Amino acid sequence: MFSGIVEECARVVGVTDEGGNRHLRVSCSFTDELSIDQSVSHNGVCLTVVALHPDRTYTVTAIQETLDRSNLGLLAEGSEVNLERSMLMNGRLDGHIVQGHVDCTAVCQSVEEVDGSRYYKFRYDVPSGMAAKGYVTVEKGSVTVNGVSLTVCDSEIDSFRVAIIPYTYEHTNFHCITPGTVVNIEFDIIGKYLARLNEVK
Repeated sequence: MFSGIVEECARVVGVTDEGGNRHLRVSCSFTDELSIDQSVSHNGVCLTVVALHPDRTYTVTAIQETLDRSNLGLLAEGSEVNLERSMLMNGRLDGHIVQGHVDCTAVCQSVEEVDGSRYYKFRYDVPSGMAAKGYVTVEKGSVTVNGVSLTVCDSEIDSFRVAIIPYTYEHTNFHCITPGTVVNIEFDIIGKYLARLNEVK
């Protein structure tokens, strides 16, 4: 379980494909605090640490289903990735409840700078049946983009905008996102539960 508050924008230092799996080797400042089997969110995808290396890097593995559903298959050596360790139960929930289960990808449509902040518009393609199950955004609701907990504005049936303040822009990989960039989306779990409860009434 995560909160969507990114700890660090780290760098991928190695990518190895083996069968249907992709092994990502990542360098970050808190590698020494990690342990094997620990869960870490990478661009919003919960992955398990499978190896720790002497050069203060670590390896995680993404299976084919994860690669098909997320943007991890697009990562290459040098890519920047948002990291968050699993949430501590004795801390404040500064973002929202994030599972680390990416629902789909979206494509950045535009970036608009307004008074030092930036508005990003994203478009996604979700079948109507999935939308009825809560895979949608709502105005002023929560959404996770590349692992970042954000508030939705201008919610439409297949798109939404988010406002990014300078701090978030500088400390996450939002500074790498331009029109055409593919990002990971996780819709709010509370909306999914409400849609399911309504369905089984």
